[in-house]
Amino acid sequence: MDSLVSLPTSHCHSPLFTSKPHSSSATTTTSTSVSFSLPPPPQPPEPNIRRPKSINPSPKPKISSNPLKNFSTTTPTPTTTNNNFSHVPSPGETTRTTQSLVSKLRLSSKLFPPPPPPPLLHDTRKATQISEPEAPSPELEKPENFRQHGKIFIGNLPSWIKKHEVAEFFRQFGPIKDVIVIKAHNEIHRNAGFGFVVYGGPPPVAEKSALKAVEFDGVEFRGRVLTVKLDDGTRLKGKAEERARWVEGYQGQDLSNKSKWHQEREGSRRLFRKVLDSEPENWQKVVFAFERIDKPSRREFGLMVNYYARRGDMHRARETFERMRSRGIEPTSHVYTNLVHAYAVGRDMEEALSCVRKMKEEGIEITLVTYSILVRGFAKIGNSEAADYWFEEAKERHTPLNAIIYGNIVYAHCQTCNMERAEALVREMEEEGIDAPIDIYHTMMDGYTMIGNEEKCLIVFERLKECGFTPSIISYGCLINLYAKIGKVSKALEVSKMMECASIKHNMKTYSMLINGYLKLKDWANAFAIFEDLVKDGLKPDVVLYNNIIQAFCGMGNMDRAIHTVKEMQKERHRPTTRTFMPIIHGFARAGEMRRALEVFDMMRRSGCIPTVHTFNALILGLTEKRQMEKAVEILDEMTLAGVTPNEHTYTTIMHGYASLGDTGKAFEYFSKLRNEGLELDVYTYEALLKACCKSGRMQSALAVTKEMAAQNIPRNTFVYNILIDGWARRGDVWEAADLMQQMKQEGVQPDIHTYTSFINACCKAGDMLRATKTIQEMDAIGIKPNVKTYTTLIHGWARASLPEKALKCFEEMKLAGLKPDKAVYHCLMTSLLSRATVAEAYIYSGVLSVCREMIVSGLTVDMGTAVHWSRCLRKIERSGGELTEALQKTFPPDWNSYHTIAANSDPETDDEPESDDEDNDVYLDNVTDGDNDIDNEDLNRLW
Repeated sequence: MDSLVSLPTSHCHSPLFTSKPHSSSATTTTSTSVSFSLPPPPQPPEPNIRRPKSINPSPKPKISSNPLKNFSTTTPTPTTTNNNFSHVPSPGETTRTTQSLVSKLRLSSKLFPPPPPPPLLHDTRKATQISEPEAPSPELEKPENFRQHGKIFIGNLPSWIKKHEVAEFFRQFGPIKDVIVIKAHNEIHRNAGFGFVVYGGPPPVAEKSALKAVEFDGVEFRGRVLTVKLDDGTRLKGKAEERARWVEGYQGQDLSNKSKWHQEREGSRRLFRKVLDSEPENWQKVVFAFERIDKPSRREFGLMVNYYARRGDMHRARETFERMRSRGIEPTSHVYTNLVHAYAVGRDMEEALSCVRKMKEEGIEITLVTYSILVRGFAKIGNSEAADYWFEEAKERHTPLNAIIYGNIVYAHCQTCNMERAEALVREMEEEGIDAPIDIYHTMMDGYTMIGNEEKCLIVFERLKECGFTPSIISYGCLINLYAKIGKVSKALEVSKMMECASIKHNMKTYSMLINGYLKLKDWANAFAIFEDLVKDGLKPDVVLYNNIIQAFCGMGNMDRAIHTVKEMQKERHRPTTRTFMPIIHGFARAGEMRRALEVFDMMRRSGCIPTVHTFNALILGLTEKRQMEKAVEILDEMTLAGVTPNEHTYTTIMHGYASLGDTGKAFEYFSKLRNEGLELDVYTYEALLKACCKSGRMQSALAVTKEMAAQNIPRNTFVYNILIDGWARRGDVWEAADLMQQMKQEGVQPDIHTYTSFINACCKAGDMLRATKTIQEMDAIGIKPNVKTYTTLIHGWARASLPEKALKCFEEMKLAGLKPDKAVYHCLMTSLLSRATVAEAYIYSGVLSVCREMIVSGLTVDMGTAVHWSRCLRKIERSGGELTEALQKTFPPDWNSYHTIAANSDPETDDEPESDDEDNDVYLDNVTDGDNDIDNEDLNRLW
């Protein structure tokens, strides 16, 4: 129990164990721990024994030392150590045979399998043929025979890499049949630094996958630059030759290892403990010092398991544990606890529980430290119920609990946002007379940050100071994180100034929190300012911070600077991740620069990052936003070939793309694929279907989709109602749109500005301007202010109703509301005024001049089609030109004069068609109403 209390109470990310073992395990280690299960090492031969020179227990490594083994006239028989003398040839016989057969050695060593011994005359004839150039050597044909299709050679692999990691990386080029990693000769738990990958499938497909992988020769993988090339069959050829030499009697080289049994045991143990205490970060040196120990005791094995546990290497911890048991050393509670700790750090709680069950079966006591580790492990994976179970069992078996296990159970409930249970546990701890350490205060503050409760977080912070604790960087970091998440970055800066007044410097995490806060607000300039402050303080950015800066550059549209930041990141020895490249790929794809997006995609592969489903989703999202659906489907096919399974977001993104084109058939096709593969159907999936139906005018199909949503218990949200109302608005059915508005209110779904804009569009299409005006008044009553698109829709409605004076009045109201008119507003208004200027009053004429001057000041220029339409209206107003014609022509495109001259010579004056007004305005209105439901920027975050 003393050893448990002496453990340091650190923050939630600190390990529970130090490198020092329990005192109980130290005292139980005696000299009786030496195991006798292994055979004793071989004793060296006595120096007084003299052996003849011709007798050699191990064969010579060279063939020329005994050439008669390959050319004996009798069948070789196995020999033993008792009759070696009978097979030793005399020196004279050896010399004569060597001279007579020297010309046959080269050819005979290449034969496989060895032929039967030929007669002497045939040998002489064959010896004369060796020097002839016509006789081909069998060696020239062997590389082709041993060449395997679809097989590649991989060099410069890390010595610790595993087969599944190599397979995971090279799976992106095609299906893999087998992975061969060559093991080191002396250390079988390591590899020799090279291996082979064999691709599966038909030979053409396998060869194509291999050639695709070879193109990435020099790719960075786990900190190494790999050598990737096609296999030439050398390894299989070498193995065949080795088998041939074995059949012929050649036994290979003498590769006896130097023994370490003569090292001083106590000295090596002291050296191991010294390295473990002084250089724990140098894991290679620690492992080497442990391996030098001759027959480690329970103490050394326990220290090594604890070392691997603190590093989170549960597999090596288990390997060390099993090595200890194989030597006949029974584990104690301390060793078992360290193994449980290793699995808890690795988040493999099933194996941790199996260790606990084994402890119970063997009658080993489960200490409070073990329970604390179990509670902490389940807290990290978010399983608060299991954490409660083991906490209650610890209370039953260990009456006086400590602050560490209470801190872990509080952390478990804070991670699941169950703050009521966390508060009850803190009260229970205080009633037991246990003083809460500062770590529990930090845990509570972090929990309130996750739920966004600013008031209680500040209460805990003040209580921390009242209890005599001095706020640390973690305390201030919790407050900064709180304000950054709720969007109050100005208050986060005030906390930052409080830190500086307390002489506490920022660290990497606090700077990252501030930058994240500005990124959420899309305040790129201040995000870069914080980054510059970080560099001035002498801190080196880590991978997370570099990813945030790259996201900021992509948000600004400065893609070249984002790529430069990736290269700078690599120079600083930071390995980019898939999150590093995702915003860059999406930015280029969204801008329509697919060539550069694919270049960054290949750059990501060369950096050693394996493309994930999220990376492919970002690429597909950019293509669908540009409505390049053929290329998006090609990326989907490449994704399947690389072994990456599409998820529901992949199919939903493609469905949204086809919905934007109004292709209902393709949208339903990918919906069927999504459902057949057993993926989750959410509201975003049905939104894509509804969008496709409404865009193509198939409202009955849209109603069928809504019925299926009800059958799947998926409620209709505001976006679903917006799509349906917009669909009925396209058909001018104001009654169906009004019914949907009533359903929204009955179901408690709040309409937003897009809902009212779509409903006003339905009213305008139906010519019911009175209802449209009442809708504007209803918006004002509930506090929703019309935006530019709402006013554009209303102006278009007045124009359709041939009431330009109402449209002009609506335009003035929009400017009084502080909104800046865009090109669509000017187009609708000017077209309406020009169509009525010939028959309207004088103020309409002055209104046209006023709007025209505003367009000139704003620098707006219309397209050629709009210019032609307006010029026809001007001919009716001012046949010989005038002030209005001169002002309006300043908004025409620069090449208007040349176009007007050609049109005047070829086309006589024609009357204006009234239908053109509606058609032109519909083009702008489609952009107004359809754009509300397109894929938003936030969908990139939803892909994760």
